Amino acid sequence: MTHDRYGTDVLAGDWKNRGKPTHTAVEAERGLVVEDAGSGWCGAVVGVEGQTVELEDFSGVVRAFPLGRGFMIDGKPVELVKARARANGPKRTASGSFAAAERRARVARQSRIFVEGRHDAELVEKVWGDDLRAEGVVVEYLGGIDDLNAIIQDAAPTRAARIGVLVDHLVPGSKETRIAEQVARSVHGQNVLIVGHPYVDIWQSVLPERLGISDWPAVPRTVEWKHGICDAFGWPHADQADIARAWKRILGRVSSYTDLQPQLLGRVEQLIDFVTEPV
Repeated sequence: MTHDRYGTDVLAGDWKNRGKPTHTAVEAERGLVVEDAGSGWCGAVVGVEGQTVELEDFSGVVRAFPLGRGFMIDGKPVELVKARARANGPKRTASGSFAAAERRARVARQSRIFVEGRHDAELVEKVWGDDLRAEGVVVEYLGGIDDLNAIIQDAAPTRAARIGVLVDHLVPGSKETRIAEQVARSVHGQNVLIVGHPYVDIWQSVLPERLGISDWPAVPRTVEWKHGICDAFGWPHADQADIARAWKRILGRVSSYTDLQPQLLGRVEQLIDFVTEPV
């Protein structure tokens, strides 16, 4: 056998597509954030009709594009295809747990989970609501945690009626951390678990790429955080109704645990385990 000094046949193999970028097929599931390579339009999938996919940008504007190639995810070319019908099998909840079989409503446990703020409660309900109902755990929201120690004293938790608390911005040296330490030292401390995430607000626990951005905007300390975020996105923020609408936009991009930061996921699961632990 002699060496072929002229090389291999240049027409061998897939020579027509050699050197062209490969496109990974991705199902156009609701909430998936993609970029139209041609126009630069970036938005989340909000619907698929026929061979058309609808994308909603961060301002709430919806545009339609043909399914297929010409889209980007994290800078890589993809081909959007219709989502396949899921096979009948064990269903999972938004938290990733296997869904429990249909059964009669469970009587609520004495144990409770408190969360700091209405938005926090809405997010926990959306992702973990099915799990909490299956376990009979009620979630209540706090307007803040300044009075948490008094609330715990009034509730007088026991081993059979434990209290879990989810707190924003639970970082060393913060006011929230000092309050948590005070509760832990109290007579009821052993029946209370206070956990938190490092974010200024629960909004930040949503992965920024789900909103079509690489990072959450930085807000000066002199500016109220939610107002600063809305201002950075060009959203109205004159009153609480504007803030509520902004949160609905953000919450609308969350469909499951895969849309949230892992620092939040672990803490909520920890609370659920704590309040459902057998006596």
